[in-house]
Amino acid sequence: MSTEQNASASIVSTAGLAPLLTVLIWSGNTVVTKASAGLISPGSISFYRWLLAFLVLMPFVGRAAWRNRSLLRQHWLKLATLGALGMVIYQSLAYEAAKTTSAVNMGVTIALMPLLSTVLAGLLAGEKLTVASLAGGTISLIGLVYLTSQGDPMRLVNGGFHIGDGLMIIAVLSNALYGVMLRRWAMPLPMWQQLFWQIGFSTLLLIPIFLMGDISPITTANLPLILYAAIPTSLLAPLCWMIGIQRLGASRTSLLINLLPIVVAALAWALLGEQLHSYHAIGGALALIGVGLGLHKPRAKNDPADDESWETEEA
Repeated sequence: MSTEQNASASIVSTAGLAPLLTVLIWSGNTVVTKASAGLISPGSISFYRWLLAFLVLMPFVGRAAWRNRSLLRQHWLKLATLGALGMVIYQSLAYEAAKTTSAVNMGVTIALMPLLSTVLAGLLAGEKLTVASLAGGTISLIGLVYLTSQGDPMRLVNGGFHIGDGLMIIAVLSNALYGVMLRRWAMPLPMWQQLFWQIGFSTLLLIPIFLMGDISPITTANLPLILYAAIPTSLLAPLCWMIGIQRLGASRTSLLINLLPIVVAALAWALLGEQLHSYHAIGGALALIGVGLGLHKPRAKNDPADDESWETEEA
């Protein structure tokens, strides 16, 4: 089997499909959130979702995590930092940015994440900067600029720069840094326990945000949204994303985020009756080409990263 075939086979594996599942879950969450706009405040759903996720994990992971509390004492700052970067800063700033910037600008800023992850991974995590990853990120960015601007990139220039755009840049940088530091900070904790403690620290950090904002009560109308955000979006999606980062690297995994607008457009068409246009097809095709190019990365036969054992089961 050639090195290119080996590279392709590595994507069509459990580890390669894991971040794809994350993208599907996030896409569904985007559609659900859009369909349920006005039912619950951003600060409330952020707090409820992570609190509920922590409580759901408690019976399954809590006892084993407590047995490993000596490791928690050693790595608590790293786990708290990861929770802040990936679960608090990114989402809180994105919600706040939506008040003062457009969905177009937000979509383009999110499309910068793979390139930021590639550069940060090279600087901080020792991942090699390859022509394929840089070219794939650039092509995907061009495609998503075309898609999110509805075929008129000048809309980005005419719209001007807003405070929300700056907040989105910080949010995307925070999420990119999360993936890079997760890769760099290899901790001797099973993945479920790492996720458990990250969620726990995130819930604590969200308490003041929850109390200072508009507090929405849990109702029969917004409960399904909270449940979707808490279980598949807050538990299964982060775990799959963490697996992808560990197995594929931060830069290659982050490239899959560019599939999100494509899947969201398809789901909005199928579930919400929104129309699809030519810019969806053109921009989506470029984004797919970029993702495929960035993922198609030949590996060395004796790459030690491919030989290291990977445990996701709970002790």
